[in-house]
Amino acid sequence: MESPSTVAAAVSPISPSSRRRKRKIVVIMGPTGAGKSRLSIDLATRFFDNSEIINSDKMQVYSGLDITTNKITMQERRGVPHHLLGAIDPRKSVFTPSDFRNVAAEYINQIRTRRGLPLVVGGSNSLIYSLVTKRYDPKSDVFNGPEPQPYLSKRVDEMLDSGMFEELSEFFRSDEHKRVNRCGLGQAIGIPEFETYFTNFPGLRRTEGSVFEEDVMGQEAYDEAVRRIKDNTCQLAKKQVSKILRLRDAGWELKRIDATEAFRAVMTAERGGARVAEIWEKQVVEPSMKIVKHFLEE
Repeated sequence: MESPSTVAAAVSPISPSSRRRKRKIVVIMGPTGAGKSRLSIDLATRFFDNSEIINSDKMQVYSGLDITTNKITMQERRGVPHHLLGAIDPRKSVFTPSDFRNVAAEYINQIRTRRGLPLVVGGSNSLIYSLVTKRYDPKSDVFNGPEPQPYLSKRVDEMLDSGMFEELSEFFRSDEHKRVNRCGLGQAIGIPEFETYFTNFPGLRRTEGSVFEEDVMGQEAYDEAVRRIKDNTCQLAKKQVSKILRLRDAGWELKRIDATEAFRAVMTAERGGARVAEIWEKQVVEPSMKIVKHFLEE
């Protein structure tokens, strides 16, 4: 099992030869659950004043299902402006990489006008690629190739404990799932996996401990949906990491920050303690700050 890690890339949407003459953007990318949002807030609030974050997660751009899509909360944002987070109506057409390229570029211009630093943060590498590549062709696919083997499941349990099941229950009960675009928010992990469950057991409610009282079939259907969510989350992480590796192989200058030890501490008895914060600070925040500072000073 490979633990998640954060991949931070400091890049500019221009050719290297002209980099010194242009103001720059910073991209923080990595697989789901790697700590991208937390790192971006640490950098924005502690080291780089006037930073603003542009979300590059293709499910989080849509409004609704904040827990299911794992959007950063208002409290967690700590006053840092966020753009393209819950901004797109999921009932309308799909928000494509081409759309992201155009809209994000406008936000970057606005942030620069305010003399701010744009931080592009998210795990949807197709969106990041569309923004940063010099000539974007929406018909081309640069992300073909083998996949590495990361694994995630604890993240799903935490989302369920935070209210993901209840959020999806209301989403299906209100028939909102019939109104959202099936090729957009309708693809968010959790919706397809739970659709059969909520169709067959529309009135069933989860009790404490995720146990359904006196309904064995309901419990089995719930367990199967959760298993599929965990499997699909792992597959998503594989794809995200493999895409990052292909960008590196294509010549992108990526800087890797390994957050494995910090996540391992969270998974053990050290969870929630000062040790986790210490590891995160030393192995993630400090090296990331140095990478970004060096990039901006080049």
